[in-house]
Amino acid sequence: MVSEFMLQQTPVARVLPIWMHWLAKWPTPRDLAEAPKSEVITDWGRLGYPRRALRLHQSALTIARDFNNQVPRDLADLRALPGVGEYTAAAIAAFAFGEPTLVLDVNIRRLFARAIDGVEHPNNSVSQIERTLRYELIPKQGAKSVGAKWAAATMELGALICTSKKPKCELCPLQRSCAWRKAGYPNSEISRKGQSWIGSDRQCRGTIVQALRENERLSELKLKKIWHDDSQVEKALKTLIADGLIEAIGKSFRLAR
Repeated sequence: MVSEFMLQQTPVARVLPIWMHWLAKWPTPRDLAEAPKSEVITDWGRLGYPRRALRLHQSALTIARDFNNQVPRDLADLRALPGVGEYTAAAIAAFAFGEPTLVLDVNIRRLFARAIDGVEHPNNSVSQIERTLRYELIPKQGAKSVGAKWAAATMELGALICTSKKPKCELCPLQRSCAWRKAGYPNSEISRKGQSWIGSDRQCRGTIVQALRENERLSELKLKKIWHDDSQVEKALKTLIADGLIEAIGKSFRLAR
């Protein structure tokens, strides 16, 4: 569960050392639940999207209180936890408990879009038709761990072989049946523009949170000295307070306690 929260929009190389640190420091949900929020935010480091850290902390509180300190395996119970959406719930159920749940990350969706639908990339959003068709592909017979094996196998095939650019088709076990290959590798018309980071509100928020990790308290004036746009700092402070990441103490700010 910790790894799934950390891996949202963050590569494995950045997650691994922080994940190891977290599990050593907080090996059970109750251990994490008892930690102050400021410490949780600080130990999240530079993974980005620190709201994930607060949602994980809130989930730990619920698990410790309502589920006898054990991560639930039921999908409905998982989805009810703070910060756990459909994908995260399915991934936890598959990888932790071997359940045959529908795990659809970007790599799996791209693999099936090419091999089955004959298109280079899937649509930006997952449709109910796509969910239904992909769920029917999951092996329903065999060992209890089939869910984890299927999710891991399709995810790795998409991530390492059927890559977004320059796929290694000559190594793919599906090359003879791949609809995209048979169609002559047609280009996708879907726009896939990435979000700019430099100068963005996200970068401003991250800069403020990092400064408050390194200092007990900072005034708004000092925070404005580390960012080029005063109005962006003012906006970031309001949204960080609203998200529960920082709090105002008089005319100063600190990480939420």
